Formats: sequence, structure tokens, C-alpha cells
Amino acid sequence: MEEFSINKKQQDNITILSLNGFLDAHTSVELEKSFEEVLSEKNYKIVVNFDKLTYISSAGLGVFMAFIENARENSGDIKLCGMSEKIYNIFDMLGFPILFEIYKEEKSAIEKFS
Repeated sequence: MEEFSINKKQQDNITILSLNGFLDAHTSVELEKSFEEVLSEKNYKIVVNFDKLTYISSAGLGVFMAFIENARENSGDIKLCGMSEKIYNIFDMLGFPILFEIYKEEKSAIEKFS
């Protein structure tokens, strides 16, 4: 099985989750736990950086759908950034750019919360 990890950091009142590796049905549980933890800490402004993500499955995509409403209901959002063309095309094909703001760089996503 491919490796997957999440690096979590805070910048002001924004939580940044940097995804690394292979996000599939097995590893999506780890991402779910990270979102649950962040939201339980009442951090609703989240940036997810895909810079080091090499693969995402439908299970991985579903995790984002599961938590976006909770973040927005609490005056927050989940912004996405750093996607490779391959990963972006998957999101685009499923209409995610209509639901999520997607940025090339982490800095741009963070600035949009100001």
C-alpha cells in the first residue's frame, strides 16, 4: 500500500493541512480524522495543500464534501491549493471548482481568508 501523511500547521486562525502521497479508501480515514480534529477545535478556516499528493480516489474526494458544510456553517471554509494538473483534472471533471475555491499557491488561499 502507498504511503499517506498529513502535515498540520497553524497560521494565525487558519489551519493548513498538507497532504502527502496516496489518498484512497484506506487512507481517507486519516484525512477524516484530521478534519474532525480541526473542526472540534473550532478551527473553521482550513487550507488544504495538495502539493505532495500523488493520487486521489473517489473516497478521498468524498471527505471534502463531508466537511465543507460544517466549516461554512461556522463562518469558515475549506480552500484548496497546490494541485498537480492530474489531481486538478479529477476535481474539475467532478465539478469541484464550483463548490471549492482552488488556488495555485498556498499563500493565495491563505490571503483569501483576510
